[in-house]
Amino acid sequence: MALLRRLFGDRLPEGFPGTLAPAENALGVAPVGSGGHLVVTELGLWLPDGRRVGWHLISKAVWDAGVLTLVEAAETGTAGGAVLLEDRPPVRFELPKPGRVPVLIRQRVDSSIRGRHRQELTGGGVWFVQRKVPGRDGSVLQVRPDPGVDAEVVAAIAREAAEKLAPPEV
Repeated sequence: MALLRRLFGDRLPEGFPGTLAPAENALGVAPVGSGGHLVVTELGLWLPDGRRVGWHLISKAVWDAGVLTLVEAAETGTAGGAVLLEDRPPVRFELPKPGRVPVLIRQRVDSSIRGRHRQELTGGGVWFVQRKVPGRDGSVLQVRPDPGVDAEVVAAIAREAAEKLAPPEV
């Protein structure tokens, strides 16, 4: 049975509202106390509403006392080759039977991160994170400022950082 699960993944729960991509497989499934399921795939985390959040857009995932707290990032723009992000409010999912889902989420989020750096500025700080985007080659530079940091300053620094990190043209 364990061999079959490794080969074919978990089955999708009955009534799953999403549509997996052609080569996307369910790696883990956990029922949510308020209804629906969390489904872990190679490309991201499917939420009970049928929306997939790519691993590169999960800013934080904390598992504590039977509750998964998820902070998703929203792309708010670009600065050169960098993607500017803003954290959405945390969402909590009670998982009465979590199985391997919390561990799989941690592994997937951690493996999407190629490098990170925090820069303190006037009014707060900025995270610069290089991340792998599921299903694409290479990585993307994501820039997530603290609330209250000057957006123009962040964009200028992000643009410069993206230029320095860009692969040399051949």
